[in-house]
Amino acid sequence: MSGPPSEEKGGFGNFTAQKTFPCEACGAQLTFAIDAQKLKCGHCGAEKDLQFQEGASVSEQDLNAALQKQSTRRRTATAAPVTHEVKCTSCGATVAFSGTLTSTECAYCGTPIQREAAHEAQDRLPVDGVCPFAVEKDTAQRRLQDWVGSRWFAPGDFKQRGVHEHFQGVYMPYFTFDAMTHSRYRGERGDAYYETEGEGQNKRQVRKVRWTPRAGALRRFFDDVCIPALRSLPRTLLQSLEPWPLTKLIPFTDQALAGKQAHTYELELSEGFAAARERMDDEIRSDVRGDIGGDEQRIHDVTTQFSALTYKHVLLPIWILAYRYREKTYRVVVNAMTGEVQGERPWSAVKIALAVIAGAVVAYVLFRLGGSNPHAVPAPR
Repeated sequence: MSGPPSEEKGGFGNFTAQKTFPCEACGAQLTFAIDAQKLKCGHCGAEKDLQFQEGASVSEQDLNAALQKQSTRRRTATAAPVTHEVKCTSCGATVAFSGTLTSTECAYCGTPIQREAAHEAQDRLPVDGVCPFAVEKDTAQRRLQDWVGSRWFAPGDFKQRGVHEHFQGVYMPYFTFDAMTHSRYRGERGDAYYETEGEGQNKRQVRKVRWTPRAGALRRFFDDVCIPALRSLPRTLLQSLEPWPLTKLIPFTDQALAGKQAHTYELELSEGFAAARERMDDEIRSDVRGDIGGDEQRIHDVTTQFSALTYKHVLLPIWILAYRYREKTYRVVVNAMTGEVQGERPWSAVKIALAVIAGAVVAYVLFRLGGSNPHAVPAPR
């Protein structure tokens, strides 16, 4: 027999050894205890501090060097098997690890199981740091219920019924990127003014814009731009959980993963940096608009040079669940460091239609009141 396979596709090495953490007092399995931030035995209650390699630290890595190394390895790489099977030493069941899954529980006895050295494979980027779970499952569940109750445009029966499926604790792979940028731009500043046009009852104030050429240069340092490195969840959903308290990163230790699912990345580092650069470019353009000033801005071109490029490969904790409502599946994620809740939800077409109608009625009433007021304030000049 075998545990339920993951739906992810792909593979990254033939690692089939099992790694567990037996209690030194009674021999039962240790799991990571969120409240104690230690390994803890569910049988006898014994605790054990997380252990790190000597001299371990969370350090920035040279991005260009890593990209060059990956390019060389890619040319000599061979196809890796998709599924790996690990035998549970507690009950003897065979647990299937598919795709990016590296840590899970035995579906038959609950024993935490990891693929030995899966995060240390030579053809993979090592994990530089991990943020251990800080939000308990019960707290995440309460945050979820509050989130459901605050969805104004959700169907009434959905808000009353709520979401009762079980959360799953998962460590998701992320890349963080640092960069120093120097940008030059050309554009135009638009300053609004008003002119009177027409005569008599047709007289009105018309808004116009005076455009002036602008050019300049900006410098900016980007620190820890986070990019989710797993394709199985929408990137926008995971990015909505930001900001992450990355000052709480600890050096990677697989002991922190005991009892939780964990995935390794399936988005390549080069793809991650491309996504990070898009976010940086958007923020740079926002800075350019602020530097141009005025009421409106036109940006003709922005040229940016990137330097001091570094990255980290980190594992961040998320409580995740999928629930069904009227035959459709929705997903909710909770930042297991801050408690932030984001997710997909059903919408009530009736409530939205009523809100649109109410807004139109209010706008019409205000228009009529304004039109019948002889002392109405004229348009600004």
